[in-house]
Amino acid sequence: MKKLSVAVAVCAVLASSYTSAEVRINGFASIIGGKSLDSDSTLYGYDDDITFKNESVFALQLSADLHEKLTATAQIVARGENDFDAEFEWAYITYEFSDELQLSAGKMRIPFYRYSDFLDVGYTYRWVRPPQSVYNLPFSTYEGLSLLHNSQIGDWDSTLQVIYGSFDDSIAVVSVNGDTELNNIAGLNWTLTYDWFSARAAYFIADTTIDIENDTDAGIALNSLEQTLRGAGFSEQADDIDVNEDDGAFFALGFSIDYNNILFDAEYTEFEVDNSALAKQTQYYTSVGYRMDEWIIHLTYENNDDKHDSNRYNTLPAVPQLNEGINRVLEGVKAKSNVYTIGTRYDFHPSAAFKIDFSRFEDDVTDTETDVVAVGIDLVF
Repeated sequence: MKKLSVAVAVCAVLASSYTSAEVRINGFASIIGGKSLDSDSTLYGYDDDITFKNESVFALQLSADLHEKLTATAQIVARGENDFDAEFEWAYITYEFSDELQLSAGKMRIPFYRYSDFLDVGYTYRWVRPPQSVYNLPFSTYEGLSLLHNSQIGDWDSTLQVIYGSFDDSIAVVSVNGDTELNNIAGLNWTLTYDWFSARAAYFIADTTIDIENDTDAGIALNSLEQTLRGAGFSEQADDIDVNEDDGAFFALGFSIDYNNILFDAEYTEFEVDNSALAKQTQYYTSVGYRMDEWIIHLTYENNDDKHDSNRYNTLPAVPQLNEGINRVLEGVKAKSNVYTIGTRYDFHPSAAFKIDFSRFEDDVTDTETDVVAVGIDLVF
């Protein structure tokens, strides 16, 4: 309730400033319901009982023009998974040096993916949710600076964004949970667009620290292995298990086509924390859609393949028992899966769309399958 009170107070302050600044209020919402078709499996937070809370969201965005090229933006989001407690998703100011160059400072969306800026606005994409094998990093905002430059390169529209900042929160990373601190986040993303074709590349680095909690099997195994290695005098190998100010890197490459009635999207990403027990994540998706007036039908394939370098498995050849333990634990913190999704979108209103998706998740590690059906209505206002 405290978060909601703060949000209401900010809305009141911005609303009262109409006499000195132009304030715009926009909003969006998604009402999503879904269930797993397997009684003993969960996926995207759904089990075999239908729920409309898990992925539903309601948000307001307030933007105030403070004149002299300065604006302030705040986005307040209430998520069903958090009992619709309102929180500030964004809160930043922007100064426009020119029509081509602007600098923002505050809490903003980190531009990992093509749909990062619209991640919560379901109306902007055709799926019920973006492909989760790729869109799987458990955080989407940072606190810091963003420099955005728009230009023309021949017949191409160019958008280059450079960011710097930090992140600190308790999140799930790969298969472990814990307080995660990312310092000196730095990187850029560059998008080139020509008519019906768009291409995008992004690269980010950060000093990564994770205080791994003992609330998952993987977390217990990692912490136990680290303690065992330190107790046996193998501090260097123990440091490789620990995630403490290690170099983290994220790379993304993608392109999209919107030609006549044919839609195509593809994104490939990599995420790795050097000198840590976390597996290198590589994932991609390809999605094709066909537009028929107000309808879109689509088919999407996703692939996730986490890997450890082979030399990580032979760190202690002289101590077979510990070496075997390292191998077993490292195997336990990686994932390998495929997802197939077929769905449709119907724009039944200029500001609203109905969607239904069927997704099959194939876990290649456990050799299991999980099916989920989700339906929803996305709207903007």
